[in-house]
Amino acid sequence: MKSKDAYNYERDFLCQTYSRPPILFVKGEDCRLWDAEGKSYLDLVGGLAVCSLGHCHHKVIEAIKSQSTSLIHTSNLYYTEPQLELAKKLSELSFGGKTFFCNSGAEANEAAIKLARLYGKGRHTILTAKGSFHGRTLATLSATGQEKIQKGFSPLVSGFKYIEFNSLKSAEDAIDEDTVAIMLEPVQGESGIWQAEREYLLGLRDLCDKYDLLLIFDEVQTGIGRCGYLFAYQFYGIEPDVITLAKGLAGGLPIGAMIAKKGVADLFTPGSHASTFGGNPVSCSASLAVLSVVANEGFLQDVRDTGDYLRKRLKEIPSVKDVRGMGLMIGATIDGDAKKVVADCCQKGLLINAPTPQILRFVPPLIITKEEIDEAISILKEVVSIQVA
Repeated sequence: MKSKDAYNYERDFLCQTYSRPPILFVKGEDCRLWDAEGKSYLDLVGGLAVCSLGHCHHKVIEAIKSQSTSLIHTSNLYYTEPQLELAKKLSELSFGGKTFFCNSGAEANEAAIKLARLYGKGRHTILTAKGSFHGRTLATLSATGQEKIQKGFSPLVSGFKYIEFNSLKSAEDAIDEDTVAIMLEPVQGESGIWQAEREYLLGLRDLCDKYDLLLIFDEVQTGIGRCGYLFAYQFYGIEPDVITLAKGLAGGLPIGAMIAKKGVADLFTPGSHASTFGGNPVSCSASLAVLSVVANEGFLQDVRDTGDYLRKRLKEIPSVKDVRGMGLMIGATIDGDAKKVVADCCQKGLLINAPTPQILRFVPPLIITKEEIDEAISILKEVVSIQVA
């Protein structure tokens, strides 16, 4: 199959829920992808923050091969060793909680929503931030504070109230007798990379303690080293009650996880929630391989350093008006058409992303080098200069 055939296959056999260029990828290695015609692309999208160790990292491949030759699936009617080991590792690396495994970030957030309702014993309203993104299932798009995501799917699931991001007053004013939790991303991803202020998150922790609310951090995109810390909450020096993970956790394989403090997690009992494929042995083995690399301070320091370098290089481009983010989760507001910049960069072999018409998002593999960043900036400068001219 060639790249030119892909659109016809999609038109005839796939629900057309994505806008994508006529490129058919067939191979990946580290920060590179190759299409069916052999053209190479430098990938600063990283599977949308999924390919944490790049494409086909040798430790992930070895874990997948080893596990898939012994046991692929049993369902959660039975124990498997990789799932138990991964739950233990996540507990040790986080705040000592217990994990529910699923297949995606949206499912992890669904689990957190259900757990919050159990915690509330009648209280059911969850405060979420305007500009947030929590998934595309009916409950998680209802939790999402963006009308464009919700358009066409009314009536939405009740039980969510939207507050201003980085405004403690907005949060406290919204709390009433039905409120059970506050759920937000430490860095909002889909609306353009907007970081929570430290005092804001500290204040939310105090509000949750004062009113007996759960503090839920959606770390689907920010977690597993993306922000230069294994979990973004560690940068802020606070502990949430619940975190949700997915994307980079298995380096490319589907997995989601919700970790809750033990007293909260124990509200889930047999029959209250489940996932047929959640925490399957192959994905868990891949996750253990990812964590064996990412959960090291030297690796995380490298992420912080290369993130600083990428932000510095982006600021050199005249039409880039603002650069922000943590680690290798970076947004840049540009004076121009971000969607066209993405398309033109793609033509020149550079993959980047534009979550909004004037914002570029950079979530490359965490192993990206300064030399690869220089290569990306060279292409980006050329594309932007042509647009401006």
